[in-house]
Amino acid sequence: MPDSVSAVVLAGGLARRMGGEDKGLVMLAERPMVSYVLDNLSQQVQQVVINANRSQQQYAEFGYPVIADETQEFAGPLAGMAAALPHIDGEWLLSAPCDCPMLPKDLAQRMLSEIKRTDSLVAVAHDGERAQHVILMLHKSLYASINQFLANGDRKIVLWYRQQPHVAVDFSDQADAFINVNTPEQCQQLAEMLTSE
Repeated sequence: MPDSVSAVVLAGGLARRMGGEDKGLVMLAERPMVSYVLDNLSQQVQQVVINANRSQQQYAEFGYPVIADETQEFAGPLAGMAAALPHIDGEWLLSAPCDCPMLPKDLAQRMLSEIKRTDSLVAVAHDGERAQHVILMLHKSLYASINQFLANGDRKIVLWYRQQPHVAVDFSDQADAFINVNTPEQCQQLAEMLTSE
């Protein structure tokens, strides 16, 4: 387990395609969706925090610190990462959304390995077809850079990390690990898949 990595589970969005339900708390095969991500990442990193802008009491019941965005504007995943950075012990922050319940078990180790191999400050997971922009590992020194980017009115993660020394990490051997749940129909399909395994 890399002792210099913390993780933030991003649960701060509005989940419009889920009918406004708090996506991390939606039940998936009889468990809240976020619990899959928390259980997975807690095995990979030294510290886990949750970024949530509502339902904070429910998220706190999972036993991890809950941190809200520093702004009240639901400014997206980058704002969640910025909110987490002052609260982490690790040198690196791994971010993952609450709606990816099947993430690779070696996510942190492979991301950190590629960062060190390429001397990058940001790593982004790539499933073989597309970059998974919210599944990032970044150095805590980038806190000011993110805040400046957000202060300029920008929100797009890809625009921000392309300004940094970055590397894409190939997870094409585990492409299904990045299935994310955006609609009740997708939730039902994934529940059926999980319970049939």
